[in-house]
Amino acid sequence: MTARAADRTRYNRATAHLDAPIAVVDLDAFDANADDLVRRAAGKPIRVASKSVRCRALLERVLARPGFAGIMSFTLAESLWLARAGFEDVLLAYPTADRAALAELAADPKLAAAVTVMVDDHAQLELIDAARAGGGEEIRVCLELDTSLRLLGGRVRVGALRSPLRSPAQLAELARSVARRPGFRLVGLMAYEGHIAGVGDSVAGRPLRSRAVRLMQAAGRRELAVRRAEVVRAVRAVAPDLEFVNGGGTGSVQHTAAERAVTEIAAGSGLYVPRLFDNYTSFTARPAALFAHPVVRRPGVGVVTVLGGGYPASGPAGPDRLPVPYLPEGLRYDPQEGPGEVQTPLLGAPADDLLIGDKVWFRHAKAGELCERFDELQLIEGDRIAATVPTYRGEGRTFL
Repeated sequence: MTARAADRTRYNRATAHLDAPIAVVDLDAFDANADDLVRRAAGKPIRVASKSVRCRALLERVLARPGFAGIMSFTLAESLWLARAGFEDVLLAYPTADRAALAELAADPKLAAAVTVMVDDHAQLELIDAARAGGGEEIRVCLELDTSLRLLGGRVRVGALRSPLRSPAQLAELARSVARRPGFRLVGLMAYEGHIAGVGDSVAGRPLRSRAVRLMQAAGRRELAVRRAEVVRAVRAVAPDLEFVNGGGTGSVQHTAAERAVTEIAAGSGLYVPRLFDNYTSFTARPAALFAHPVVRRPGVGVVTVLGGGYPASGPAGPDRLPVPYLPEGLRYDPQEGPGEVQTPLLGAPADDLLIGDKVWFRHAKAGELCERFDELQLIEGDRIAATVPTYRGEGRTFL
C-alpha cells in the first residue's frame, strides 16, 4: 500500500460517520509541516499568515508551538476580531481604507497596542487621521518595501504589484513623515518577495521553464538581499527602535532567514500545503488540508460523478488554480467539463472501484481559501477525528 493509499484509508475510517462534502486537516501532517518551517527559519520567529489558515483554533495551535510568534492578517476587521479574541501581535499585511475599523482601532487602547497597520503612501496616513473620529490612541505603523526584480534597466519587472516604495530614500522619507506626525509610531518594515516565495521552481514536464524560474529567483534573492539591507539601515536611521523587519513566505523561508537584516519570517501556506506548493525544490512537505465530495453517479465504465467540486482559487485563471482529485490516486477531470458548480465527472480506472456514497478526496490550489467553502474543519489524528472546529466562515466571519 502506498503512503497516499494509507492516508485514504485513515481519512475514510475517521470520517465514515460523516456525509460529504467535508473538509479535514491532518494534524500529524500539520504539525510536521510546522516543525519543518521552524527548522528552515533557523532560529528566527515565524509570523503566521492568517489568510492561509482562516481557522482560529489552528492559529492558536501553531502559535503555541516554539518558533512561531504573531499573526500576519489580511483585513483590519479581521485584525480587530483576532485582537479581541486574545491574539496580542497582529500585523495587517495590506493597507486599509476601512474607516469604521480605523475609528475602532484609534479609540481602543487594547486594540491599538495589538494591531499594526500597513502604510506605503502619505495618503494612507491622511485617511487614517481623518477616520479617527476623535480616537486618540497611537497607531502602530509598518512600511512595505517593493521587492520586485527589475531587469533591462527597469523595462522588465518580475514580482507582485504591491508597494510603490522601492529605494532606501523613498522608505526613509515616508519614515520621517510617520515620525513627524502625531498619533503614529513606526514599528516595522515588511518586504514580501512573492516572485521567490510563491512561485514553484520545479514544474513537472516543464524543465526549461523550471530552470528559468530558478535563475530568476537566484537573481532576485541576490538583488533583494542587498537592497533590503540598505533600506533597513536607512529606516533605522530614522526609527532606531524599529521592532521588526518581516520578510519571506513559505517558499523562501531558509533564504530569507539567512539575511541579517530580517528579524522574522512570514509563512502560512506551508502548514496546509495546497497543490501550488508541490513544485518547489527548496522544501517538501505533507498535504494537510483536504476536502471530500461524495460519489452520486456512475455514468459508465471508468467514470464517476461527485457532487460539487468547482472551487477555483484566486490568481490568473488557469488549470493550476483548480483543485485536483487526490484520493484515490489516478482520477482526473473530464476535459469537457472540469470541476463543476454542482457536479464533477471524474475519469480513470479507480472510478470502477467506487460506489455510490464513497468519498473522493481533493486538494485545493491555495491554502486558506478552502475555508471560505466550509463552516467546519474535521481535525484528524491517526484514523480518528480529534476535534471539529469552525473556520472563519463557520464563526460568521467573511472578511473579503
